[in-house]
Amino acid sequence: MTVSSFLLLLSSCTPKIAPQEAPIPQPEAFTVSGTVPVPDEWWRSFEDPVLDSLVQQGLQENLSLAGSWQEYQASLAVVKREKSFLFPQIDAFAGVAKDRGRENFSEDLQLQTGLAASYELDLWGRVRAGVQAEKYTAEAFLYDYRAAAMTISAGIANTWYQLLTARKQLELVEEQINTNEDIVKLIRARFAGGQIRAVDILRQEQLLESTRDQKILYETNLELLENRLLVLLGRPPQNATYLRNGMLPALPPLPQTGLPLELIRRRPDLQQAYNLVLAADREMAFAVRSKFPVISLDASGSFRAENVSNLFENWTYSLAGNLLAPLIYGGRLSAEVDRAEAVKNQLLYEYGQAVLIAFEEVENALLREKKQRERLEVLERRLELSTKTSGQLRIEFLNGLSPYLDVLLALDEQQQLEREMLEGEQELLEIRIGLYRALAGAFENPQETDL
Repeated sequence: MTVSSFLLLLSSCTPKIAPQEAPIPQPEAFTVSGTVPVPDEWWRSFEDPVLDSLVQQGLQENLSLAGSWQEYQASLAVVKREKSFLFPQIDAFAGVAKDRGRENFSEDLQLQTGLAASYELDLWGRVRAGVQAEKYTAEAFLYDYRAAAMTISAGIANTWYQLLTARKQLELVEEQINTNEDIVKLIRARFAGGQIRAVDILRQEQLLESTRDQKILYETNLELLENRLLVLLGRPPQNATYLRNGMLPALPPLPQTGLPLELIRRRPDLQQAYNLVLAADREMAFAVRSKFPVISLDASGSFRAENVSNLFENWTYSLAGNLLAPLIYGGRLSAEVDRAEAVKNQLLYEYGQAVLIAFEEVENALLREKKQRERLEVLERRLELSTKTSGQLRIEFLNGLSPYLDVLLALDEQQQLEREMLEGEQELLEIRIGLYRALAGAFENPQETDL
């Protein structure tokens, strides 16, 4: 065999990384798109300095995120371990032994020390395939960390704006309680003049108690949200911490959705799934090449003597080449190849499903935002009409033209619509945060290490 043909044989055995495409039809463009690009740090689109500081604190101190980072560090250590098999292994040894003959009862002390080295010639790329598998696995852990960071940032943003909404809801319901208390006083005065029935007082007091009940619910929700936010920031919820006041932001312009294939390359959770597929492909290559012969070199050198003074005077060395070829393994190696291929195919299908779910998240967020805007417009018109109706009925009641039950029903509807309006605005913010989360890429941690 010539040198060129031998090199050609070796190159044909070198592991090749086949591109892995998601097993889905060619995706079309998203149904709606804005014009503003989505920054990696998407929360800055709200131009809220308090939110910016909260997210930065959470990314630095959240314990789940810190655990994900350590998981990535552990995977980097595994890559270093696997790379070590590409180099010779050298061991030092030393020993002491006593020899006793059958007829001679004297004992001879033998001292021995030296070095031993072994090295596997990775002709077929088996070891390199294992290293590549661990590299892709480490990349998957890195993308998993980035996806966790995006989840934490979205959780902080949602919780922060839910907290601000809860504060506004509490302020609103307190105003409603004051209004209902004033009306109770008013109708009690009219009852004394015989201008109203006792049942109307009872109905108004029932509405008053209902709003007080709403206040308790909002107070409870406010404290629960504060606890959740503190945990996201890596702090014990029972530790008294002042959470600054803030303002609910105006909704930024609709972001640019981009092309579906850009989304696949941008989203860290999809890149995590993709790298797991590549790692499984290298695992399969490792299993295939484990069926090939293993060629190794061994070398050793040692010094022997009966005492320390002349230990380094007598020395020996040995060189050996070994060929280990698998012959009969009961189909174990072929079964491992089949298992690795099935795992790779499984992860490929899971990757395709993750891509479909990502597309669904974007489309759902776009649709929900559109419909939520329409709903808010309807709610706004309903609230405007309800406020006018309630005011008109109150005037008619004071002039003796309408029964108080009509006033009570209109007031109840108005106050419910005021609360629904706040909830609807909060839901629109959550939908936009979900859209940013579905579209955004991942920001890089300055501590990240190149593989």
